[in-house]
Amino acid sequence: MSGSIVVFLILVAAIVLLGVIGTVVVVLREGRGRNPREVRERPWTAGSLPSVPYSKWRL
Repeated sequence: MSGSIVVFLILVAAIVLLGVIGTVVVVLREGRGRNPREVRERPWTAGSLPSVPYSKWRL
């Protein structure tokens, strides 16, 4: 009985270790997050209507 518990715990530890390693690999490959690109052109306007919502304007 105790032998099967040890085998089970070893399998669970191996699965957890693979999960942690996989998570670290994905985070490093992804670059720890992505920054949005900076918009280089001015937003268009049509009279008093802006091209972006008023809440996103940077004054």
